[in-house]
Amino acid sequence: MATLGDIGLSAAINILSALVFLVAFAILRLQPFNDRVYFPKWYLKGLRTSPTQSGAFAKRFVNLDWRSYIKFWTWVPDALKMPELELIDHAGLDSAVYLRIYLLGLKIFVPVTLLAWAVLVPVHWTNSTLKLSDVTFSNIDKLSISNVPLGSQRFWTHTVMAYAFTFWACYTLKNEYAKVSGLRLHFIASDRRRPDQFTVLVRNIPSDPDESVSECVEHFFLVNHPGHYLTHQVVCNANKLADLVKQKKSQQNWLDYYQLKYSRNSSNRPTKKTGFLGLFGEKVDAIDYQTAEIEKLTKEISVEREIAINDPKSIMPAAFVSFKSRWGAAVCAQTQQSRDPTVWLTEWAPEPRDVYWKNLAIPYVSLTIKRLIIGVAFFFLTFFFMIPITMVQSLASIEGLQKRAKFLKDVIEVPFIKSFIQGVLPGLVLKIFLIFLPTILMIMSKFEGFLSISTLERRSASRYYLFNFVNVFLGSIIAGAAFEQLNTFLHQSAEDIPKIIGVAIPMKATFFITYIMVDGWAGVAGEILRLKPLIIFHLKNFFLVKTEKDREEAMDPGSLGFNTGEPQIQLYFLLGLVYAVVTPLLLPFILIFFGLAYVVFRHQIINVYNQEYESYAAFWPDVHGRIISALVISQLFLMGLLSTKEAALSTPFLIALPVLTIWFHLFCKGRYEPAFTHYPLQEAMMKDTLERARDPKVNLKAYLQNAYIHPVFKNSEEDEDENDEYGRFTGEMELVPTKRQSRRNTPVPSKVSGGSSPSSLPDIQESSLP
Repeated sequence: MATLGDIGLSAAINILSALVFLVAFAILRLQPFNDRVYFPKWYLKGLRTSPTQSGAFAKRFVNLDWRSYIKFWTWVPDALKMPELELIDHAGLDSAVYLRIYLLGLKIFVPVTLLAWAVLVPVHWTNSTLKLSDVTFSNIDKLSISNVPLGSQRFWTHTVMAYAFTFWACYTLKNEYAKVSGLRLHFIASDRRRPDQFTVLVRNIPSDPDESVSECVEHFFLVNHPGHYLTHQVVCNANKLADLVKQKKSQQNWLDYYQLKYSRNSSNRPTKKTGFLGLFGEKVDAIDYQTAEIEKLTKEISVEREIAINDPKSIMPAAFVSFKSRWGAAVCAQTQQSRDPTVWLTEWAPEPRDVYWKNLAIPYVSLTIKRLIIGVAFFFLTFFFMIPITMVQSLASIEGLQKRAKFLKDVIEVPFIKSFIQGVLPGLVLKIFLIFLPTILMIMSKFEGFLSISTLERRSASRYYLFNFVNVFLGSIIAGAAFEQLNTFLHQSAEDIPKIIGVAIPMKATFFITYIMVDGWAGVAGEILRLKPLIIFHLKNFFLVKTEKDREEAMDPGSLGFNTGEPQIQLYFLLGLVYAVVTPLLLPFILIFFGLAYVVFRHQIINVYNQEYESYAAFWPDVHGRIISALVISQLFLMGLLSTKEAALSTPFLIALPVLTIWFHLFCKGRYEPAFTHYPLQEAMMKDTLERARDPKVNLKAYLQNAYIHPVFKNSEEDEDENDEYGRFTGEMELVPTKRQSRRNTPVPSKVSGGSSPSSLPDIQESSLP
């Protein structure tokens, strides 16, 4: 069990690591040759030029101004200067609202920490229960609820504090939800024209033997959305074509590399082996080989492009349908289109850069099966990960394990080694085990068939949070309690085990403190250093970069990584809310995380990250819901803990807390969540009216008709005529042409088959049509 000395050693190591990372960053960011690594966002915006292009040779690579090194901490106030509205304009609403999660943590936990230390810490410390008990403990545990004797009247303090913390958290959450929903609506109203404001994605289009998918879509929307339908773009399966294009780009990069290598030493032609990773196979001339591979891929791309465009089997029963107004798109996206609710399914289209094109080719009927498979796979992944979690807890609880395994005694004889094993190693090992988890979860989300990058990240984040809750939180508590009290577990009856767990669970705060320091302190400080992008950029810059465009492509600004960052934040919310009443010692460590992370990520968002998409903060309901779930979990946990403490009088008063918290969640869900799931028609009409007044001659069809073409076609197809008049579909409603041999699904006669096709519908006089 970690002692105060172990925690002190862990804090010293992690604080020193964080300071090394921050100092290294502060120095490296001043060097001209690292400018594109630490300020790529400004280069992408065209607002910064490279300092290595002018001046003396030495000054192009090293900053010789000694005064800048004295002020190297100025990046901290610089990161905090930019106002929120300017930040939204600079980096987008998603980035600004993401930062508000860290601010929310500070708003909740600063008052909670002050109150807990002022009230609960004296209540816990002024007892001697653990000293008189038979369980393994340290001085840190005297600050926890475990040190309060059974049946004590002091448990009323915990009940009152639980109510106070819950009411404050709910008050803060409500204010934040109202603020973010207001920012979202304001951003949508003030945002410039975007294709996704006018476009819906239609899926599960029913097949028609007489019409193609494109003709069927046009016919359906001309009939059912007269006066509003504008244009559409059917979805085709271009996954193979995209893979070929990607391969060609990779081969072209290698060709550029070998040509550059040859230009530097023309006396020696570069060679390569044709086998796996260039390690095996026949040795050939590298330039000739790459040129031949590119020519081969070019022919394959041409053939595959024709197949993707002309083969009916490559056309998917889905389409992006655009409307003449935001109002028309909002009506279509938020209503049922057909009597059969399983066909003509509509939803808001993601913005073009947010579309995950590979999944558009997945048939709709297979999505349910895919999601069932992934659900089962995720269950087994979560279950089997308990094995490394147990291994980690054996390190954290080595003293308890030694009672039954005497051979471990020699390992921890040296005090420093013992402190390192218990204070640093568990959190570090757990962090290493979790490195590959986000990648695995993102692969699972992609397999499930979600259609946008933002949805993929939100789905992956949900699973990551659930995984953290089951394994990192519950798994660590259960396994740790068993290891720490192993001797007691083996000699007590089954009836007494719940009481032993009730005493042991608060003691796991020491493990979570070490994890917070490794992951939340040193990990966040390491984020700002950007060591991996720094090394990769300089390798590319040395071997591959020939032009300014190549240098720009070598930059890797990255993005927020919502699928990894948000679950990490939510774990700290969970730990803080659970241990606020139980072990307040943990709270200052969480406050340091939220404060440090806010400054670091604000700097990264301003200077580094280039967000891949804009979802208008669509993730906030998930953030709110997970904090509410953490509140409910903390309340249930406290109820269970007090029940083992024989607090028969105070425990029943906690029953109302989960009920009130869930009621509060339902209130917020009904009051604020619609702003994140629907587009108010009033707002849409207002935006349309203002736009028509400001730009009445806008050619919206030309703006929208190619917005949702697959990226692999954009550079290969000639754009359609952009001079079609915007008023083509205005005025009187036209009779809708169709190739169908039956009019049973056509509410108005057809110019093509209206006179010859039988129909059970009564005759409709053309003169009576509107």
